[in-house]
Parts: sequence; structure tokens; C-alpha cells
Amino acid sequence: MMQDASTPTQHPQSLPTRYDARQKVMGKATYAAEFNPPETLYAWMIQSTIPKGTILSVDTSAAEHASGVVKVLTCFNAPKLPKPKIQPPATRFVSLLQTPEVHYNGEPIGLVIAKTLAEAQYASSLVTFKYQAEKPQLDFEHHLAEARMPKRANTPPKEDHGEKEEAWKRAVTVFEQTYSTPFQTHNPLEPHATVAFWVGEKLTVYNSTQYVSGDKQTLAKTFALPLENVHVICPYVGGGFGCKGSSWSHVPLAAMAAKVVGKPVKLVLDRQQMFGPVGYRPRTVQKIKLGVDGDGKFVAIKHDVIMSTARVEDFVEPSAKQTDMLYACKNISTSHKMVDMDIGVGTFQRAPGEASGTPALESALDELAYKLKMDPLELRLRNYAEIDPGKQKRFTAKHLREAYQQAAERFGWSKLNPEPGSMRDGNKLIGWGMATATYPANRSAAGAVLRLMPDGKIMVGSGTQDIGTGTYTVMAQTVVEELGVDVSRVDAKLGDTDLPKAPVSGGSQSTASVGPAVKAACAQLKLKLATLVVDDAASPHHGAQTGDLEIKDGFLVSTKSSAHEPIAEIAKRHGEIEVKGEAEPNEDVKKGMSAHSWGAVFAEVEVDESSGMVKVRRVVATYDIGRLINKTTGTNQLQGGIVWGIGFALHEESALDKVYGRISNENLAEYHVPVNRDVPEIDVTVLDIPDTKFTPQGGRGIGEIGITGVAGAIANAVFHATGKRIRHFPITPDKVLMTPKESAEA
Repeated sequence: MMQDASTPTQHPQSLPTRYDARQKVMGKATYAAEFNPPETLYAWMIQSTIPKGTILSVDTSAAEHASGVVKVLTCFNAPKLPKPKIQPPATRFVSLLQTPEVHYNGEPIGLVIAKTLAEAQYASSLVTFKYQAEKPQLDFEHHLAEARMPKRANTPPKEDHGEKEEAWKRAVTVFEQTYSTPFQTHNPLEPHATVAFWVGEKLTVYNSTQYVSGDKQTLAKTFALPLENVHVICPYVGGGFGCKGSSWSHVPLAAMAAKVVGKPVKLVLDRQQMFGPVGYRPRTVQKIKLGVDGDGKFVAIKHDVIMSTARVEDFVEPSAKQTDMLYACKNISTSHKMVDMDIGVGTFQRAPGEASGTPALESALDELAYKLKMDPLELRLRNYAEIDPGKQKRFTAKHLREAYQQAAERFGWSKLNPEPGSMRDGNKLIGWGMATATYPANRSAAGAVLRLMPDGKIMVGSGTQDIGTGTYTVMAQTVVEELGVDVSRVDAKLGDTDLPKAPVSGGSQSTASVGPAVKAACAQLKLKLATLVVDDAASPHHGAQTGDLEIKDGFLVSTKSSAHEPIAEIAKRHGEIEVKGEAEPNEDVKKGMSAHSWGAVFAEVEVDESSGMVKVRRVVATYDIGRLINKTTGTNQLQGGIVWGIGFALHEESALDKVYGRISNENLAEYHVPVNRDVPEIDVTVLDIPDTKFTPQGGRGIGEIGITGVAGAIANAVFHATGKRIRHFPITPDKVLMTPKESAEA
């Protein structure tokens, strides 16, 4: 109802810590595997047991006669499909039972569909395959000399800036060393899961994914369907971290099975099936060469990366990306090469490139600082980059100096005794280390829809995903901030291809892409309401100028008079009001500026002299990520990234069997990730300085920067504690107990 000027306006309540928290805590958040259309059948994926060869024959007779079995699919009876084009991140190389070739151990080579999951699993054990095996290439270390340049055009090129040879001659001090990082495997709490069903030629899929629109495109191409015939739904994701950014084999296989049996089919991977067919972080060997003048300023930098890749498809782990822009230097050279192996295809894993590149680069800087007898922080400050040295462009914003200063003060870095082994606590050696964190600020085109309902509620929707980072919360928060309505009146919807298109939830870009689209939709709603009321005799704004009206605290108010009206009243008279908003990256920024986020990470470790066990005591970090859009979700992301950085430094490694090509520790008992006792006090702050050149809201993505820099800081702290420089991650007790010479050669 209309109110006079003396009536107090309703001020919105503050947002809950997480918009979707109540649904999750009460068990009402529905994940992909929990959707159960009527008559759903269960599929189980059969995987190859050899790394390379050809399937000569298959015996499915026992499985077909097993209890509950409806169908067994192999390359000999599966429907023939159009060959999908590889267009990452929408798809990777997929195995859809179209060929008898085996490309890696663990590749999907069959599917059992049954009435229950247990029946499908048991029947799969009855299927026998006869192979013609071929000799695989499974040795990375002994084939480094065969490394080649990437084949794909969208991979990072060889970068070369400046007159390299002359620069190296001018260097007063040159440091050169090799570092390595292992295979790592994504292990989100929720494994991959897909439920698919057909109605005629229309396909509906519930999928645990970071990219509903990418899945839609992949499925449409795979089955030669019009885009409008594919509907992908994903309201919640139990973690993705990159492995769910692509459509892997199980997604179209579930749809294929559903088509064959004429009923809905549910296909859920178990933990062991996460190791191989759905991506991993490639191995790297990184050679770094640093040259400085007499003042410790860089005159030349060289960073060459060799990584593992699958024969069937290149995937580049761009580990030298940060080296092109992090420190001031006129002469920088980086390259990426690949060693072909008979393994599954690698993929994005949280902070792809920088996560594996910063441990090497930041360890090298620490080694150089010790060689120069210079404080590691001082070395970084002397080489502070005011502009992007690789692109020769200004940054949209950079406040890394302030981050260094704040984190160093909170950590107590000024009290550092730089002598390795100089700090003790009983039989524990104590070490301090620091490193720089960075990650590109990415943003893509996105759309959003707003619907103002007659009951006063506002639906905000976008075809994005919430992978646990808080997209629901940010969408709702943006509506509250822009329209002044109470959060209880906001209904946020996402994870549905029927909503306006948004990009993949990867590359730390969801908030930076979707937030501005929601903001634009709010602006459109303001304009639509103003246009309606100026011609509405029932409105107190009748006859007003649209430019004189704005929304404040859920009311349409006049800047020229005391007239105001609840926006809900307008919807009651005019019915549901729908508007759409779109937002794209600023072209001037894309062409003329470089956008990144920054961080300073300080770590304290203790090393047990007897066992070689390393424990992180505390991590102090300050980040420059633009405006912190939501304190709770943002801080959680940074803390989670730091935990993963601890895992990178000390725990995570997928062990590839060099004979059979299978990951030998394909479970969470042997694939170690940090648990509560491994995680110390984490002291995280952000500068919270808006970067409005990058987005209208001033924020940059923070999903990935938290992991970068952490492993380097921990490695540097281990050296300070022990005097042993361990250059091959993870830093495990056996490496710590080696002699300095042994650990350097390991």
C-alpha cells in the first residue's frame, strides 16, 4: 500500500552468512545423484585394465543373465554417435564405446544398466574382455628429452621479451635450478554424478557440473540435437575444483544408456573412478634461471616447463604464466613443452598453472635471496612490478606492497633470524618462509533475469553454478544492495540451462561475471518500474519524470518530492514484471590493461628432527582482491585455498604404476589430503580496495588465488628450519631425512 512521508521505511535485514546454508544444513539441498525420476535404473561404468591396446572380444553372457540386469553396453553393441568436437572447457577427449581401442588404464569401455546399483556393480564383475595389449609409454622422467611444443593453438605460447643473451652477460649473480611437481587428483566430497532421461527427442540431465551450458552444448553435439532439445540442471555441487568444468565420458554415456533402455538412468562414479577418467593435474619439471644486477634487481628471467600429457589430447598446465608478470624485468623467457604418455587426459585443477608454478618460482626467489644474503621480502620489493612486464600494460589495480606490509607485520617477519636451523622448540626445528600469491582476474559475458512478483518477492536467476563458493549468496546480496529489499523476499535460482547463459564456474570468474549481470538486471527493473508508474494514475508518481525516480529500501521514491511507493504495490497492479540484464568485460580494460589479484603469504613450520614430519604451525596472508563482496564466503574461499596449498606442499601425490598405468593410491586412505590436525591457525585478511576498472562492483574472483604462494612459503620455511632445500613436491618425511645432497638429487 502507499504510505505518506511520515511512514518509516523498512530497512533490509543483513544477509545470512550463506544464502543456501539452511537448505544444506537441513538436508534439503538436492544434489545430482539425489534426483530420482520414476522408474530410474542404475548404470555402472566398466573400465579398462590395460593402458594401451585393442579390445578383441567381450563376453557379456554371464552379466546379461545376472539378477536385475537390463542391458550391457560395449563397443560392439553401443549406438553409433556423431564424433563430438573437442572444445574445452565444454568437453575433453571422451570414451563413448565407439571404438575397441584402449588409450589408458581406467578408460570407460563398458556400461551395465540394472534395476539397482548393487546389481549393476556385481554384473560388471562378470563381464570379461580379451585384449591385444601394446607397449605403453608410462615413464615421464626418462622421456624429458622428447618433450615437444603443444599442438593446440589456444595453449600458452613461448614468451620471449627483450635481448636475452646480452642481459645474461650483464647479470652480476645468476641462479639456476630445477623443481618438480607430481600428478595430483581432484577429490571433491561429491563424486561425479549424472541422471539422464528422454522424452521423445528431448533430453533432460541432472549433472554435478561447473558448467551447465557447456554440458548442454556437448550433449547437443554428441547426439546431433538442437540446443533447445537439451535441458541441464544442477542446483548444487558438492565441490568441483576444475574436474567438473568439462563434460567427461560418464555424462553422454548416461544419456546413451537412457536412450537405449527407454528409462531414466543414474550413473554415479565411486571414489576410485575419480582417478583417471575425469582429469588430474599433470606432472611438471620446471627449470628456472634468474639473473640480477649488483642491487639485486632482475636483468633476466627464464622459466621452462615440461609436463606430462595424454597422447589422445594435449592439456597444458601453464606453470610459467605468473613468471611473465609477477616481477619487474625487461628480459623474460618462458616456455611449455609436453611429454606424451598413455594416460588419461589432464584438466583444470584449482589454480591451474599458478598452483604448480608459484612453488617453483617462489622457491627459486628464496634460494636467490639466500645466495645474495638478502631478506626474501626485500628481494621481492626491489623487483616490484608497477606494470605487467610481459604485456607492458598497466594493471587495473595493484596494492601488493600494502599486502606485503600488513602480512609481514602480523606475522612478525621483522624478528626473523635468517640463519637456517637457528630456531628451535625442544626437538622441533622451527622455520619461517614467505611467498607471493597471484592469479589472473577473469571475467566473461553473463546474463541474469529478475522477476518482481505480485506478492512482492523477487526472483533472481542466472544459468551459473554454485560450486560452494557462494554464488547464491552473491546473487541475492546484489539484489538486496541494489533494490533495498529484505533478503527474505529474494529467491535466487541458478544451475539451470533454461536461465540466461553464464560462463563456466572456473578461472575465478563467477562473481565477477554474474554479479555485474544481476546489477544490470536491477537497473533494468528500476527503469521498468519508473516507466510503468509515470503513466499509472493509481501511483503517487503519476506524471513524474522517470529520471527522478529511484529504488531505495524496497520503495520507488522521488528525488524531487516526498512521494514513495512500495515496489510490491506496483507489481500487484501490473502483475509479474520481468527484466533481463547482461554484462560483458570492459573492452578497454581487456585491450589496454592487465587484471590480476595479489597476495602475500607467510608460513611457520615445525620439523621433527627424528621423524622428518613437517607440521604447519600458522599461516598469515593478506590479499588484494578488489572489493570483498561477501566476507563470509570470500574468507572461506581464501582459507580453503590455503588448506589446499598445505596439501600441495606436504601431502598430495597420485602414484602412477609405470607397468600397468593405473594410479596405485586411488582412494582417500592413501591419497593424502590435509585433515583437521594438519591445518593450523590461518590468519587471513583482505585489503578490500575496490577495482572498479575491472568490474562495476569492484570485486575480482578469489576462488583460486588462495592456493597460490602457499606451497612456496611452506617449502621456504622448511629450508629455514632444516637447511635442506627440497625442490620436488610434496615435501614428505623421507625427503626431509635425506642428506642435503640426497634431497637435492631426489
